[in-house]
Amino acid sequence: MHGAAASWHVFETPSQLADALAERIAARLSDAISLRGQATLAVSGGRTPGLLFRTLSCKPLPWDRVIVTLVDERFVPPEDERSNARLVRDNLLTGPAAIASFVPLYRPTQTVENAADFAELSIAGLPRPFDVVVLGMGIDGHAASFFPDAEELAELAANRDGRSVLPVIAASAGEPRLTLSMQLICAARLLVLHIEGEEKKAVLTRALEGDDLPVSIIWKHAQNGIQVYWAP
Repeated sequence: MHGAAASWHVFETPSQLADALAERIAARLSDAISLRGQATLAVSGGRTPGLLFRTLSCKPLPWDRVIVTLVDERFVPPEDERSNARLVRDNLLTGPAAIASFVPLYRPTQTVENAADFAELSIAGLPRPFDVVVLGMGIDGHAASFFPDAEELAELAANRDGRSVLPVIAASAGEPRLTLSMQLICAARLLVLHIEGEEKKAVLTRALEGDDLPVSIIWKHAQNGIQVYWAP
């Protein structure tokens, strides 16, 4: 792969990882607020980031100047247990962080394509580039909602229309998805890949060694490299 060299941050436990990564994110958000008056943070869902979110939510930041959004989202309402918005609401937007602004991707429309159109209006209006983007990764090598079996994956990644939010249909995803564009993700001032477990470490290692996986595309095009935070 021709992307930036891997920057690995390895920890003995998920708790140690959450503490260190929350501290780094908080510092970057604080710097952004000092420089530009506000900060933007895009986060991912899944089972991995809950502890990170709870740790970050306690950081003493001017949270009223932080805009939080999602890297990707399932096409399900926010009360659904699979909703990334619900995960963020229950774990990150609590305590001091409850006053942060939140910009969701899901909209109650008939189709995921319609929802992407509405989300586009909200996301396109946010300051660019995002200060912090935190990605996860599946054991199939997907990141954000760029799944290996996504319909027209190459076209989604190329995003020739320059959209901020894209609809994704992939059998392995379980339901339609909404995702930030590859270009918006890769422009982040701080781009983090947060993974845990030996299996995901092995998948990422294969991607770095040349396996053709969606996470490889992100790594190749990340403008400021990717910081990998990993714990067993």
